[in-house]
Amino acid sequence: MDNAARDQVRDVIDKLQRPVPDLSTLLSLLCGPLGSLGLLPPKYTRYNTSPLSNGSVNIRKHIPAFQRALLEHIAPTWDSLLAEEDASPLMDQYFCPDNFSFTYSASGDVAVMAYSTITSQPLTKYAIYLLARLASEYPVDRLHSAIYTTNQSNGAVSMLAWEDCIRSVLSVPGKVSNAIAETGEVPTQLEHGTYYNNISVRTESLVFSLSSKSARDAVSPVTYLLSKLVAIGAFPSTQPTSRSQPSFFQATLQIIRDRTVSTGASGYITMWSSLFSEIPSTLTLRSIITSLLAAIPPLTYPTGTDMSQRIAVKRDARLLRCITGRVTPERDEVWETTMGIILGKDWDQGYARIFICWLFGSFSGQMPNEKALEVFIEEVLITWSSPDHIKHSLLSRHRYMTTILLIAISYLPPSSQSITSVSLAPPFISGIGLYVGHLDSSVRRCGMLAAEVVAQRAGKILDFGEWDGEDSGKPWAREVRQLLQMRDGDVDLEDVTPTDNVDSSDVKGGPVLSDTARATFREPPDGYDSDDSLTGYASPSSSRSASPTPSELDAIEKDPALNVGVKKVPRPVYLAQLGDLLRSTGGTKSSNEPDDADKVEMALKYAEELIRKKRGYGTELDENAVNLVYGLIGLQNNYELENFEEKRQDALNALVACAPRKSTPALIEEFFKNQYSTSQRYVALNALALGAREMASLPIPSPKVNPDRISFPSKQLPTPLHQRYLEDGGQQLIPLIMDSISNHVIDKEKDASVDKVPEIVRERRLRISKPKITPVSSAGAKLVTPLSMSLHRLTPFIEVATEYFIAPLINQFWLFLRDERTREERTAHHQGRQQYHGAGTGLILNPVVLSHFLRTVAILVHAAQNAPEWMAVVAPDALELAVTIGTRPVSRIETDIEDDEESGGQRGKEASVLSAALELALVVLDGCLEIDGGRTISLEYTTLLLGVGEWAGCLFAQLEKGIKVQGTGGVHEIKLRRAAAGVLLKIDDLTTKWRRSMLDIR
Repeated sequence: MDNAARDQVRDVIDKLQRPVPDLSTLLSLLCGPLGSLGLLPPKYTRYNTSPLSNGSVNIRKHIPAFQRALLEHIAPTWDSLLAEEDASPLMDQYFCPDNFSFTYSASGDVAVMAYSTITSQPLTKYAIYLLARLASEYPVDRLHSAIYTTNQSNGAVSMLAWEDCIRSVLSVPGKVSNAIAETGEVPTQLEHGTYYNNISVRTESLVFSLSSKSARDAVSPVTYLLSKLVAIGAFPSTQPTSRSQPSFFQATLQIIRDRTVSTGASGYITMWSSLFSEIPSTLTLRSIITSLLAAIPPLTYPTGTDMSQRIAVKRDARLLRCITGRVTPERDEVWETTMGIILGKDWDQGYARIFICWLFGSFSGQMPNEKALEVFIEEVLITWSSPDHIKHSLLSRHRYMTTILLIAISYLPPSSQSITSVSLAPPFISGIGLYVGHLDSSVRRCGMLAAEVVAQRAGKILDFGEWDGEDSGKPWAREVRQLLQMRDGDVDLEDVTPTDNVDSSDVKGGPVLSDTARATFREPPDGYDSDDSLTGYASPSSSRSASPTPSELDAIEKDPALNVGVKKVPRPVYLAQLGDLLRSTGGTKSSNEPDDADKVEMALKYAEELIRKKRGYGTELDENAVNLVYGLIGLQNNYELENFEEKRQDALNALVACAPRKSTPALIEEFFKNQYSTSQRYVALNALALGAREMASLPIPSPKVNPDRISFPSKQLPTPLHQRYLEDGGQQLIPLIMDSISNHVIDKEKDASVDKVPEIVRERRLRISKPKITPVSSAGAKLVTPLSMSLHRLTPFIEVATEYFIAPLINQFWLFLRDERTREERTAHHQGRQQYHGAGTGLILNPVVLSHFLRTVAILVHAAQNAPEWMAVVAPDALELAVTIGTRPVSRIETDIEDDEESGGQRGKEASVLSAALELALVVLDGCLEIDGGRTISLEYTTLLLGVGEWAGCLFAQLEKGIKVQGTGGVHEIKLRRAAAGVLLKIDDLTTKWRRSMLDIR
């Protein structure tokens, strides 16, 4: 490859890592490298306007760079637009080449690189989609073929590449589970059990393919793969009981069984035997053999003597012999490991028959190895005659050991020197003595049965008697005697029909319906159907042409001949483009209204999706967050776009949740400027509250309009207009959240103290209980979770709550209030309209906006309760804000209404403002009690706490006297009374607990 071609490939990679101007340029960049590798699908050849020469792309050197560029820069930005243009397969080809390219050698190499690249980076939804495809289309046997085909001449290099590939492949389920966590569901192909079971099936396919080749070093890659599967738990010691637990042999045993009985299976059997001999670790070998034996299904009747049971034993034993080969003492590691598993683990009696037939049965003319059998019997005798075993083992263990001893002895020729040696062996004689002296008659008969059978096989006569009856293990002894009359290994399987083959593709489970089993619908024989519900009314034929279908309308809209002079607004794929669309009009109408309306509509349509998608991808979101805040908050619905308020609110919520360190300070600063309307201020406050609750993982109630608000149904507008004007653009969402918080706080206080308060406090508590009102539908209580566009976690709210949300909001309010009061004092000597009122309509100090502001602060304080600086900074500042707004006039308009001592200055306050201030104080006091029992707020801010109590007590007393507050009546009066009573109860709890330690320094 010359330097010019190398520079051309690097230039393509650099362009993919930078912002791409348009879709046509992107398609050209994607097609060039694929065409050079021969992986470009034919239908995309028209986009290959800048082709690269063949061989200019080095797969191992350049493909990982292409894959990283696509995952980090192209996929997060262009995936939706590529999907709309049906060009997503172009990007997929760089990771998982399609079936058209499957046979090319380059496709396997690309898939190997894809596993390494994807698993080395934080996973996204697109990356998980690619892993699911790779797991299905490029399994381990295909990857093995790609690696060892590319490096045929260098086995060491191939082995290193294979080890790296296997580590990446086996790490997929864990990485996917950690990435998704609670944000979504794991794809079926990548579930823990399903994924590793599929790898097990493909590993068996790899063994089968390698068995037909005389390739050098063909065993090492498979043994390495088996060792890694042991490490991740794919070889359990018992049969799995859960779908999430993988099992190599449970997934492959039936396939192996079918292959071993087919013609020409000698190479396959030899391959398996070689694998067991070449496994490097004894612990790995032990896990594999244990899992293999546990995967053999238990016998229905462990001591059954009918021919079906003996055939089942012989079949299972033959399968074990085909997999492990002949286990003899000459194969040291395999023999010792097998003996340890058979004699050291608790097994059912039926397995004793299978084990002896596997080790010493006759297969393909092979006679039992008498020397190996003698060694086996000696090891069994050591365990069987052990005093610890005889004294402490369970009855099932005694019967298993006795059964395996007697069946092994039955494989020796009668009256042979070997049997005589067993009968005279010191361990056997001492074991008989210990068994006969055992107190349990059932255990005692195990030793008695062994003594009689061995003596009989040795040509001696021994009879303990007392074998008739149904008690104390006598039926079991008779069954064992009958079982020993014939050896399972002598059964001939040649005349037995093999089991039905099972397709390896059906290992995942689940019934597969054949064509004949699918549901069908029959036509009535006479053509008449009695169901008239779908029959239309008869109508005369019309001379008018048929109306166009939706697909025809779409085709007409896309027809270039009909769109001459119409400029289509491109979909934004970068946040800078989104900002240009939002701020193109500056919030005012221009002469080019159709184009401006299309720009705003396009921006709002994809704003939230694009903002959430860019979270966690570099610094693009942080660099554009402030600009987007200015564009969204200043946007006005000049063109009456559909769902304008909802889309703008969702976009601002996403900005606050995804980039709180950049967007929140800008949003708070804009809120205190006088250029915005009430609706725009509501949007800003809603974004702060909802974004904070999303970061704190708190639920967001769905705003529902109460049907009782429709007082005069006969006066309704047409349905579309009625729904449009009935919706309040999210203005009721903050009060709904605040009601939920305050109700929870008050109900918790009531439930905790209802049994231990004096009567006078109980009477006070009754005033905060909800009145009996006609129940309203609970649809409004439905909780919705925020939209999650990516797998990157949000910033925890407690990390940014004080520095970026609560402290700037409260501090900016004090500065704003100071400036407003100064302006009012400067114009106080003027008359009429020349006087400035800071609480005028649409301004921040207006009761409508001010109450919403206080509730937003309360929601933020509640969400930040676990922040480390909450007690020292947040709680006193928020409590001071509540008591100041609740007791001091924020504008001259409040004192000008009526300033008399009897009202205490409360007549100038709106009920909504007082309720919001009391709710804020209630949230702060409840948080103080929850965190440290109120110690800090009571001892370090005593004056402030007593002031809150005095304010709430004075207000509650006035309400009891019947003094009306402006704006009271209905729900506002109920909220005000409940909030005041709730604050008094919290103050009472605090002062009761800390009264003796509180010092009033006034």
